Amino acid sequence: MTAYPSVNDNLDLVLERTVDVAPELVWKAWTTPELVVQWFAPRPWSTSSCEIDLQPGGRFHTVMRSPEGEEYPNTGCILVVEEGSTLIFTSGLGPGFRPQVAGDDFPFTAIIRLERAGNGTKYTATAIHADASAKKSHEEMGFVEGWSAALDQLVEVVKGR
Repeated sequence: MTAYPSVNDNLDLVLERTVDVAPELVWKAWTTPELVVQWFAPRPWSTSSCEIDLQPGGRFHTVMRSPEGEEYPNTGCILVVEEGSTLIFTSGLGPGFRPQVAGDDFPFTAIIRLERAGNGTKYTATAIHADASAKKSHEEMGFVEGWSAALDQLVEVVKGR
């Protein structure tokens, strides 16, 4: 069993919701590149490509496209894969756990936790940051609104809408 960091209100952002799709479908949407490109960026942004090597040390790479057509590549490293329940990745490391200078203004680690909740999924996305200013930057960038909109889009994709 993997140990997870406790949430630090001064450093971390959390989105927790229950959605009406099974955890298996949410997991598949998070770990299948062909599905990730359909929901990962909140509209009107889009995701033009995605590569996932689903193993610790593997690559988690997306390219987000702005409404004006500018592309923003992000490459990170997968830290933890617990099939069907937990995906942890970071922009602070590249594939193979190699340190990298993140292309982000602030590197962060994402912890995606899925738990069965009746016929649905309790979805918890936590973004952990090195310092309060990184948290603030991510929050002001629209973490809650953006990640919530992306989750709505994920649900639409897995329901076939």
